[in-house]
Amino acid sequence: MSAKRRTELMQIVRGTGSCSITELAVRLGVSTETIRRSIEPLIAEGELLRFHGGVMVPERAEEPPFQRRMQVNREAKLAIARLVAARIEDGDSLFLDNGTTSAYVADALTARARLTIVTHSAHIAYRLASRNGNRVFMAGGELGGEDAAAFGASAIAFIGQFKLRYALLSVGAITSDGALADFHLFEAEFSRAAMAQAEHTWVIADHSKFGREASVTVCPLAAVDAIVTDLPPPDSFTAQCAAADVAILLPEARG
Repeated sequence: MSAKRRTELMQIVRGTGSCSITELAVRLGVSTETIRRSIEPLIAEGELLRFHGGVMVPERAEEPPFQRRMQVNREAKLAIARLVAARIEDGDSLFLDNGTTSAYVADALTARARLTIVTHSAHIAYRLASRNGNRVFMAGGELGGEDAAAFGASAIAFIGQFKLRYALLSVGAITSDGALADFHLFEAEFSRAAMAQAEHTWVIADHSKFGREASVTVCPLAAVDAIVTDLPPPDSFTAQCAAADVAILLPEARG
């Protein structure tokens, strides 16, 4: 790795505290494989620490994993959250999952009133409960230590009691063939259960999710109504959305 690339890479990661492999590749104009090769000596030297899908500076290593992931592609997630909040109206009802993008959406929704929210995430419930006349229902079950989310059969059964307007789902990957996927079975199960109880399903995913692969399929693209993202997706995916009658919602350009 050249000294110039090393310096540029470290400047990017230090600027945000953490960064995904895909984001580094886009910003440096190289392939993800090149980034993976470039970060190996930095990890070996202790300059960077690896997490799933990205790297971080060591100073952030003691933060809880959920808080570290909140910093990955932060500006992109904020843009998505603002877009969602602009389209949700007072009195709407929605499902929110345990993703970090969902947490940003929850923060943005604090400007709304009289919402009904169903979630399995303690982070989401904390952000929206007892505020502006909201009603927040949290699924019970075994609580995951990393992201404070309930999972298991009881959580899925709980979701089935509600009929809400929106399911807002942050998937782990949007694969090259257009499928929506996640890294954990219980997250995919929550997504499918919420979709079955919602009038509209929106996938909230930043640009780094396009072209990623994950082990658990949530659903085909045609099963959702809209993709809410921060940057225009690849042309091939845009064509897939058009064929499946799936809307792509993007922030308005700021001039």
